[in-house]
Amino acid sequence: MARRRFQKGFVFLQGNQWKGRYREDVIVGTETKRIRREVILGSKRDLPTKPLAMRRLEVLLARINGLDYRPGRVANFGEFLDRWKMEILTKQQPSSARAVKSHLKCYIVPQLEKLRLEQFGVENQQTFITRVVEKGVSRKTLLNVLGTLSSILSTARDWGYNCTQIDVSKLRLPPRGARHEAPHFTIEQLQKLLAIAEEPWRTLYCILTMDGLRAGEALGLQWQDIDFDRRLLHIRRSAWYGKIQTAKSQASETILPIPDALIEVLKLFRAQWRPNSQGFLFVTRNDRPPSSNKVVEYHLWALLDALGIPRCGLHAFRHTHTALLLDSGATPKVVQRQLRHADARTTLEIYGHVVGDAHREAVEKVASMLDGIGRSSGTIN
Repeated sequence: MARRRFQKGFVFLQGNQWKGRYREDVIVGTETKRIRREVILGSKRDLPTKPLAMRRLEVLLARINGLDYRPGRVANFGEFLDRWKMEILTKQQPSSARAVKSHLKCYIVPQLEKLRLEQFGVENQQTFITRVVEKGVSRKTLLNVLGTLSSILSTARDWGYNCTQIDVSKLRLPPRGARHEAPHFTIEQLQKLLAIAEEPWRTLYCILTMDGLRAGEALGLQWQDIDFDRRLLHIRRSAWYGKIQTAKSQASETILPIPDALIEVLKLFRAQWRPNSQGFLFVTRNDRPPSSNKVVEYHLWALLDALGIPRCGLHAFRHTHTALLLDSGATPKVVQRQLRHADARTTLEIYGHVVGDAHREAVEKVASMLDGIGRSSGTIN
């Protein structure tokens, strides 16, 4: 079917909205078909006259009228997701894939399965956001779901499908809630906890606190990762529900210094360590790394309950390490490298609430330089 080289489309007013119609060639399966499109151009208030609405449509038609235009592929979300899951999702790390599967099952498939990819424009994206928010999810969860959708649509575009990418700047998101301070331990709490913790968990808690590892990274450690002579720790892998996977990101795979106190803890632990075939520091009876949630549920919570400390997860040790780093006066760059965040902004966004003694002392020094300013004279004129 020969395609017209140029088309102007058709503009009409429906109620208080200008709409435009035009035709576009698309690929359905192995066939090229011409379909009619209808789009909302704007309100009568935004576009008072028909010529203005026509100009808006001309902008949309520029892509189709271009000499390099090629028909795009069309499919609904359900059809595309079947292939995306097979080609893309199966190649993601198990921990990442688990979160994506939850997003698909709870939010994306129920609402978008029958919708065609090209119909998921800004208006339908906003409707999707509204429906997800109605389920009572947090802003962070919503952004994670949109991140999954964005990845899906990016792949669809790369494969030649007609679709609109997600631009958060064009969408209305729920306001940011009050930032809650991440759970962490005081030094006194940590001392009491380590005093009653039994091995191998005491050593695990020491690693998490003294070097700030993620729980999966610590549970995936093997003795070959620890260089006692040079006091270095190599992050090479992570354990997730007993399965070994690569580290969270390329930035996560690095070498960290081991403090002397932790070296002593590791030496004492190795002396009583029960060998296993792969040299993991921590294993279950099946010689597999334990799941972090089981460590929390069956070991950590019992200690916290006994000490009257609010329950939390293993990540609280990493937060404690970060708070102590900042309290010691470490620069954001040093903290970023120790935590292995690819972007320093991530470090500041997550831990920007921490106000250590060094920070407080710096503010006090500024105030002392302004001594006398702002004090009341005791009289009011």
